[in-house]
Amino acid sequence: MSAGTTPRSRAQRTSDSRVRILDAAVAALVEGGYSGATTLTIQAAAGVSRGRLLHHFPSRDLLLVAAAGHLAVKRVQDTEDRVARLFAEQRPADLRERADRVVELLWESFGEPHFWASVELWTASRANPEIAAALRPTERAIGAAIRDTMARMFGAELAGRPGFRTLRDLLLTSMRGASLTYTFDPRDPRTDPLVPQWKALVRALLFVED
Repeated sequence: MSAGTTPRSRAQRTSDSRVRILDAAVAALVEGGYSGATTLTIQAAAGVSRGRLLHHFPSRDLLLVAAAGHLAVKRVQDTEDRVARLFAEQRPADLRERADRVVELLWESFGEPHFWASVELWTASRANPEIAAALRPTERAIGAAIRDTMARMFGAELAGRPGFRTLRDLLLTSMRGASLTYTFDPRDPRTDPLVPQWKALVRALLFVED
C-alpha cells in the first residue's frame, strides 16, 4: 500500500460490493429482462463471489426489487439535479417556460433504465406474489419521493396552486402509460405528440387566472 493511502474499512468494502451487485442487477434487468437477470449473470457482472451475493441478498427476487429501488431513487435525484443545473445556467423567462422545461425533463426520465427495470418487475409481479409483496413498500416510497421532487422542480409558487396535485398525478400516470408503447414502437421521445398536450394541460390547470 502506498504512503498516504488509507485502507478501506470492512464497512466500506461491504457497501462497495453491495452497490456493485445492485448496479449489475439493474443492468441485467434492462438488458435481459426479468428472465435474463439470473444470479449467475449478476454475480459475474458484479465481480463478487456467490457467498458475497447471498450475504447481501438471500433471494434473487429481493435482489431485483432492491436493485430497481436503488436506481430509481438515484435517478429521481439526478433528474432534480439536472433541472436545477439547467435553470442555473439559463434561468427561465417566466413560470410558463419553467413548467415547459419540467415537463420535458420529467418525460425524459420515463425512458431511462430505472423505469424499464421497474416495468420488468411490475410484469413479473403479476404472477409472482412474493415480488408483488416486496415491491409494494418500495414503490410507495419511490412514489412519495417522485411527488416531492416534482413539487421542487415546478417550484413553490406553481406547486402551491390549487390544480397542482391533479396535474402531478395526471402527468405521472399519462407519461407512464405513454412510455410503455415504446416497448414495441421505438421512436424519438422528444417528438412525441403528447409532449405539447402535457404542456397545454399544465397551462389549463396551473395558469387558470393568469
